[in-house]
Amino acid sequence: MKVEDNKRVSGPQTAGAVTRRAGGNTAARKTTAAAEAQPAVTTAIMGIPEGEFTPKVRAAIMTLMEEVDKLRRELQQSQQRIAYLEQLADQDTLTPIANRRAFVRELSRMMSFAERYNTPSSVIYFDVNDLKVINDTLGHAAGDAVLAEVAQVLVKNVRDSDFVGRLGGDEFGIILAYTDQATANEKAASLAAAITAHPVTWQGKTINISASWGAHSFQSGSDAASALDAADKAMYARKKERAKPA
Repeated sequence: MKVEDNKRVSGPQTAGAVTRRAGGNTAARKTTAAAEAQPAVTTAIMGIPEGEFTPKVRAAIMTLMEEVDKLRRELQQSQQRIAYLEQLADQDTLTPIANRRAFVRELSRMMSFAERYNTPSSVIYFDVNDLKVINDTLGHAAGDAVLAEVAQVLVKNVRDSDFVGRLGGDEFGIILAYTDQATANEKAASLAAAITAHPVTWQGKTINISASWGAHSFQSGSDAASALDAADKAMYARKKERAKPA
């Protein structure tokens, strides 16, 4: 009798336990399925998943990155070097202004601009007077000091849009943008006066400086060589006029 009662009592309890266990297993399976349904979170460097980063792969990538960084630095240094060499190629060896090569290139560019937009511009040709006498009596170092002073005076007394260069020896050139012949003559005379107003003191001696000039205005139908030649001829004509006895 007790046995039968135990069976009747234990029957529902066992079923409930089984139900609970079954429900628990079902929940566990749902949790696992949900976890499997979500995408896996992975980390990739340079397209390589984190799981494939063996010590050898990591070392190879670090070496590659260091090499890329080295090449980037070398490229920057090369670009800086090229810019420096280009500057040296265009700069006068004695004075901090453009050399003849750079001056002619800029003059050609300005002449093309003047022709395209039908606007006048001018070039002035300067020749430092008696530089040979200064070199012969005081030495070439004194002559170099005179040339450096002339370059400084010219640069300080022109506009940012103008262009100053040393054409060689004792000759200088200035490109005046948007300037007609009359204005160029006035500016050239003003610059010559400024040069005269700045003598050079060399080893206790005062060196007086003067310069002859010629100006040429261009607008179209010319080239850099012709414009320079016209300004040069105007300069020599003025120098001859200066040398005539009063």
